[in-house]
Amino acid sequence: MSTLASTSRLVPRLPATAVAVVATVAAFLLGRVLWPDPPGSMTPPGSLLPAFLLLSAIESVAFGLGIAFLVFGPTLLRRLGGGSRLTWAAYGAIAFMLLSWWPHDNMHRVLSHHDFGGLARIEYLFHLPLMVAAAITATFFLRTLGGRDADA
Repeated sequence: MSTLASTSRLVPRLPATAVAVVATVAAFLLGRVLWPDPPGSMTPPGSLLPAFLLLSAIESVAFGLGIAFLVFGPTLLRRLGGGSRLTWAAYGAIAFMLLSWWPHDNMHRVLSHHDFGGLARIEYLFHLPLMVAAAITATFFLRTLGGRDADA
């Protein structure tokens, strides 16, 4: 049995699913509470509203999966790569990639269209770390699949 297949039993399915579902629902319901629409903000036409609601739901699911990953992921990562720096960097990168979409999109939604300073902050707070996280994840993936030591 492969290492990846044997590690799947380390995560209790029901508790992980429960954590993901609760976090997903909370994120979806709290988005506009934590980031209320600014007074006088533009709203999409009714024909596009379902698309934006679907995107919000998907981002909430990613957030819920990210919370479950934060709670249950370390056990799997320890099994795959011991306690290496790259393993923990991959853990943080994966968590960031799952968690960041919910606040990221909500910040874009409430940002004034003329606030280029705010846009730059969002770019550096979310987009740049997503690029770094993808590079870390790719390195971890290639080293793990290649059988190389994750610390190398």
